[in-house]
Amino acid sequence: MMARTKSDVAPMLAKIVSDLPNGEDRSGQGAMADAVARAITTGRHLAVRAGTGTGKSLGYLVPAALSGKRVVIATATKALQDQLASKDLPLIQGRIGSRLSFAVLKGRSNYLCAQRIKEVATAGMQGELGRGEGDEESVGEDGAPFDQRRGAQARLVLAWAGETSTGDCAELSFEPDARVWNAFSVSAEECPGAYRCPSGGVCFAEAARERAGRADLIVVNMHLLGADLASEGSLLPEYDVLVLDEAHAFEDVASVSLGVSLSGGKLRSLAAAGRQALSTSRARANSAARSSAAEAVDAMVEAARLFDEHLSSRGQGRVPTPIDTDSAAMIDLIRQRVEHLEENLRNLADDRSAVVLDGPSDAQRAVRALAMSGRIRDVLDVLARLDDDSVAWIQGRDRLSLDVAPIDVAAVLSEVLFERRCVILTSATLPVGLAVRLGASPENVDELDVGSPFDYEHHALLYCAAHLPDRRHPDAEKALIEELGVLIEAAGGRTLALFTSLAVMDRAAQALRDVVSYPILLQGQGGKTALLEAFGTEPKSCLFATMGFWQGVDVPGPTLSLVVIDRIPFPRPDDPLLSARRDRIGASAFRAIDLPRAATLLAQGAGRLVRGPEDKGVVAVLDSRLASASYRFELIRALPPMRRTDDRAEACAFLEELRATHEASD
Repeated sequence: MMARTKSDVAPMLAKIVSDLPNGEDRSGQGAMADAVARAITTGRHLAVRAGTGTGKSLGYLVPAALSGKRVVIATATKALQDQLASKDLPLIQGRIGSRLSFAVLKGRSNYLCAQRIKEVATAGMQGELGRGEGDEESVGEDGAPFDQRRGAQARLVLAWAGETSTGDCAELSFEPDARVWNAFSVSAEECPGAYRCPSGGVCFAEAARERAGRADLIVVNMHLLGADLASEGSLLPEYDVLVLDEAHAFEDVASVSLGVSLSGGKLRSLAAAGRQALSTSRARANSAARSSAAEAVDAMVEAARLFDEHLSSRGQGRVPTPIDTDSAAMIDLIRQRVEHLEENLRNLADDRSAVVLDGPSDAQRAVRALAMSGRIRDVLDVLARLDDDSVAWIQGRDRLSLDVAPIDVAAVLSEVLFERRCVILTSATLPVGLAVRLGASPENVDELDVGSPFDYEHHALLYCAAHLPDRRHPDAEKALIEELGVLIEAAGGRTLALFTSLAVMDRAAQALRDVVSYPILLQGQGGKTALLEAFGTEPKSCLFATMGFWQGVDVPGPTLSLVVIDRIPFPRPDDPLLSARRDRIGASAFRAIDLPRAATLLAQGAGRLVRGPEDKGVVAVLDSRLASASYRFELIRALPPMRRTDDRAEACAFLEELRATHEASD
């Protein structure tokens, strides 16, 4: 692709926008595109806060497409990744022409594994789709037992495997059960690599990587980007520019990606892979080999049980670094068991007579199990040398895990990311100073806020229920629920109520179902997609939800007139990673860590209200601290520029006016 000058960006953007239905010139989008083009040219990092309605995707895609450089775009979700690839980029390519190439690249487990397909087709699905824990009494939405549904889904996947050219699970017309998909795919931990796999020449994941290697623009999700950074660039092709869309989410993704996790479940998965690999004709023919194999697998299962017991005895929360003597002994025991299993696996994997280069083989199962064991040994190495720069903690519900993450991701990201290429960060709720917090040099970052084209001042009202008691008061929850009921009645339903607590959400729904005149949809009583569809098609309904709905929910139009936020979403004080960061920062930790995170999430929740130029309504925050706390204006500045009130009568009057308008047009 030939590079063009920055002056080409504005006219090309105008042409592409004109191709859109109801396309219109947006000054913020133009300013963003100009700034992105300048950043790519100069190599300076750029942080752009682009409010809802700006059209930020085109604001960075057009200058990236014209830059003549290889650009990676990392999104917060695979859904946004697919949107860019199916809508925005084809639109740009239609104007620029075939000299612009783009590709989508996802993690390996998102693609069919050609080798697993061969193995299942040859040996049948028996054993691949075993019953999961707790499945005995479970049925699917269609009333069929899970094992029957899995069989039916597996046959559909096998049929699709013979037709697909990409192997990308996003092409499926249904979302398969996790166990079904796992039978036909492999994780990065299992894959031995194309050169050690007989199906490496027809591997869907490798084909996707090859397409990405030839593309000008590569669309990935942040988790794959994080894995690439953690693996020192082994997953993505070389690139010049990185765009982080929804960049406010990247710090947490980077923390997970640059850390490690170990659980009894992972050890049991290794044992299962070993059992499958070692159940071979070669192992069966030799009683000594058979005995050694069985012993190795059983020892691995026992190690998983002991590790589960060890974690349970410690309880959830932070653990000391470096690790204590008992934990060190447990890690050493696991390492011994892993090495014992590996000895048996190597005997099979190295048996050239078992390798069939054009089809499935027992040896390939051993190679995949060896890849898994190697990843686990890497994790054990990290656990054995923990220091004060990392934080370790035990977490989980039914199954516990030991997790480790760097306390400060900035030091790592500075070296592997910001010092090597131009980075552009953008989000509708981008916190001030995020690029520096992630590791960019302050002298090499430009920040820009292009606002939003929506008329928030006249279309939206921010209401703080300043009269409500402190949440520690015995009557606080009752007062909150009563306030929510009054607001719902004023709005005529049309309410998205966002809670920071699942328990409070459940109690509020239970208390209000017999009080308000409108149906209440509740998170957990159906999938997210189904709930949003039901909410969007029944304009007088209410949807009660927790953190999974604070971001990425787009319900434009009269269906939504009221967004209620039950309290300021400060992070949990006992979050192990944030706790370690607070300890390191000291007295200023609240303003450095907790307040920016709360402000970003509050803005994300409030941003669910106005999704189009004609949308109107109220954002109601049922937390009096937004009206009285010393830090309140730092929170308010993160929100769209709405009119503000603490008068319930004013908020209800605005909602009642909207309700009358909507009911007249229904």
